[in-house]
Amino acid sequence: MGVHDLTEQSIPAAAPLREGFTTGTAATAAALAAATLLLHAATEPDGPNSPAAPPAPGTSVIVPLPPFSSDGSPAARLDIPVLSCKRLSPRRAVAEVLKDGGDDPDATHNMIIAAEVCLFAGVRPGETVLTAGTGIGRATLPGLPVPVGAAAINPAPRRQISAALAALAAARGYTGAFSVTISAPEGGERAKATLNSRLGILGGISILGTSGKVKPYSHAAWKEVIRQGAATAAAQGLTALGLSTGRRSEKLLMAAHPDWPEQAFIQMADFASAAVRIAVAAGFTRLSVGLFIGKLLKIAQGLEYTHARTAPLDLAPAAEWALAAGLKESEAEDVRACNTAVQALEIILRSPAKDAVLHEFTRRAAAALKAWGGPGLAIEVRLFDFAGEELYFLKT
Repeated sequence: MGVHDLTEQSIPAAAPLREGFTTGTAATAAALAAATLLLHAATEPDGPNSPAAPPAPGTSVIVPLPPFSSDGSPAARLDIPVLSCKRLSPRRAVAEVLKDGGDDPDATHNMIIAAEVCLFAGVRPGETVLTAGTGIGRATLPGLPVPVGAAAINPAPRRQISAALAALAAARGYTGAFSVTISAPEGGERAKATLNSRLGILGGISILGTSGKVKPYSHAAWKEVIRQGAATAAAQGLTALGLSTGRRSEKLLMAAHPDWPEQAFIQMADFASAAVRIAVAAGFTRLSVGLFIGKLLKIAQGLEYTHARTAPLDLAPAAEWALAAGLKESEAEDVRACNTAVQALEIILRSPAKDAVLHEFTRRAAAALKAWGGPGLAIEVRLFDFAGEELYFLKT
């Protein structure tokens, strides 16, 4: 995948945020630019004012965006700048596009996506044969949108590239076919900042995108990461998943389950209920959830999405639960007055009633998780502190 490992503070409150375009759109733009250059000489007069002049550095191409309707028409089109475009031979050209992730924390932002296009006779007019070059990963595990052994170019970008070139061929009266090799010179290195290896995509980045655009901090994108992680784990025959809110809590959860493979762990970020429902839909019957105190208390309150921007922490319920579990009234009032969950936790940990209080917090979080997943789901919750200690463990 093209997104970074999530952190515990995954989505900053920044607005307005600039949209970008996907690696699929970048690859399509590069392929379209190279193919246009090859077909231009035979079909259009030369000259910078030609309406179909060949792309040059600093110019752009109009790229169709998925999804495509039954008649092949795109949902929209996007103007994508071309970084470079050159003919290598009369039937071969290469173009490069600089991937722009907008304001999204995307591991592929500002990297070169290249497409080398060759013209050949083919079987059907305008058909595209797509292959992967340097820096594009390959699927090594089942459960991904492409079969094992195939290039990590997802179905939507494959359709996007094919549709763009088919439309170009029709417009130029070209009856041959296109061979397209997508590459990313930095792909092998950039992939280290993604979850690709855990998903079984090795050797480089993935060419992704269901809409062609990158919406900053997109909920749909995060959920797709969770969904694909669950699908990969299920394809390995796993029946249990470890869910965490970010990399720190995930490392602690991994240490608690040293016999579980890496594919069993998914960073759910703030999407607590969505992650549980996705896991259950994928066939999982057991979840181990690693949390720090703030997220645990939000889940205990039944908040399905836990980011501070839309779900600010309310310590009043925690104070009431703590009081009922044995915390002194003065301590409960101090908890209620705290600015952060960590401050509240410090008060609780000094109390003789700390175990009872943490049990109540964890029990409520487990109940909420179980309610989202259904009665057949076994849940365990592990509460960690930021020093790496497991403060409480509850299994239902």
